[in-house]
Amino acid sequence: MTVSLPRVSARVRILLWLLVVMAVALGAVAVTVRSILQRDVDHRISQLLTQETGEFANFVPQGVDPDTGDRFGTADRLLRIYLQRQYADPDEELLGLTGRPGDRPDAIRQRRDLPPDTALWRDGASLTRIHASEDSFGTLERPQGEVRWAKVEIGPSAGGPPGAFVVAFHPERERAVADKTFWTLLALSGVALLMTTGVGWAVAGRILAPVRLVRATAAELTEQDLTRRIPVEGRDDVAALAETFNAMLDRLERAFAAQRVFVDDAGHELRTPITIVRGHLELMGDDPADREETVRLVTDELDRMSRIVEDLLLLAGAERPDFVRPEPVQLAELTADVFVKVRTLGDREWQLDGVADREVRLDPQRMTQAMVQLAQNAVQHTVPGQRIRIGSRVEAAREGADRAGPDRVELYVADHGPGIPPEDAEVIFERFRRGTSRRGTRTSGAGLGLAIVKAIAEGHHGRVDLRRTEGGGATFVLTLETDS
Repeated sequence: MTVSLPRVSARVRILLWLLVVMAVALGAVAVTVRSILQRDVDHRISQLLTQETGEFANFVPQGVDPDTGDRFGTADRLLRIYLQRQYADPDEELLGLTGRPGDRPDAIRQRRDLPPDTALWRDGASLTRIHASEDSFGTLERPQGEVRWAKVEIGPSAGGPPGAFVVAFHPERERAVADKTFWTLLALSGVALLMTTGVGWAVAGRILAPVRLVRATAAELTEQDLTRRIPVEGRDDVAALAETFNAMLDRLERAFAAQRVFVDDAGHELRTPITIVRGHLELMGDDPADREETVRLVTDELDRMSRIVEDLLLLAGAERPDFVRPEPVQLAELTADVFVKVRTLGDREWQLDGVADREVRLDPQRMTQAMVQLAQNAVQHTVPGQRIRIGSRVEAAREGADRAGPDRVELYVADHGPGIPPEDAEVIFERFRRGTSRRGTRTSGAGLGLAIVKAIAEGHHGRVDLRRTEGGGATFVLTLETDS
């Protein structure tokens, strides 16, 4: 059994990603600030310990007993006088220790009010460890809290045992300040995330409003109604998306309209021969001559309908990638072959106007089909004896910095008939369109010939153009690009 998970909207996903990124960023900032503050605390403590021990070390050889005016006779006297003259920080203890290392020392302290549970001078075991240590700096981990310490030892004198000056610092309060700052930053980050949630929800909704409109518009589109469009506001990516979607709808609307026209025209063109065939068969009598004429007419209409179907299939296949199969072809030979074939299409003054001596890549069968169709079109719109010219030529690209690109190959069919009116030039290449006014003799074609020529030209990544023949008439030119 397949379990379908609930769909999460883009708005929610954007907001969740935004919150995750902000939470990570704000958390990283808070942790970094706490780390910096803790490092500053440790650095300040180290500086203080170094400063205090340095001052005492300088005092030992230079200090003078105020009562005698001479050097201090004992370590105990030196430590007491020195401690009387010092002012310790709130979290700092200055102590003097006397006695042999390893024994519990006697503690000399300043008169200060420190919490009894944290004061180092009350902790005999810790004082013994510090006095016995061979290090000058150290850290004690006690149940009452951490202590950072430093000491300066004083050698024994004639009047008493050795001693040591000890500086002890209790960092809990200053580290608590850093921790308080850390939790304050976390609290502010939480408030910022809540504000971001509200603002991000509103902003994401505003940004995604065109996307929701695109989805709603797409849901309302049908083959019968492609007129809906999305309002475009602003110049951002979402506005570009709306413009692209509207352009796609324009293309779809044109494509569906062309498809409907194509189907209607195809139905009309195929319905006509079917109607003629049915009518003649219904009216066919028993007279042999009448039956023979009816069969001839019916066969002719069936042949015409078959040609229409073949042309429709050809145009339908024009979208396939293998519609044309290019190969190296000698253009002069192809032009001459086309000229020989089209001379049988009608009693006209056929003229091989010129040939291009160039090897190009094209589909010779498709190109011959297009040229024959153009020649057939010229025959239909001219009268016997009128001249029709067949030819090919190469239009070289311009040299120099403004070189236009590859050379252009042109194959053309030019007639000297009545020409094509300007109002017809825009529609003659469309399917089932013969123009609003006919030139020359009325034809029975379905209006697919020039559409096939256009499809073949575009299959070669080229085009077909209609130009005016000098002296009157129409010239159809197939233009292809080829490498020099």
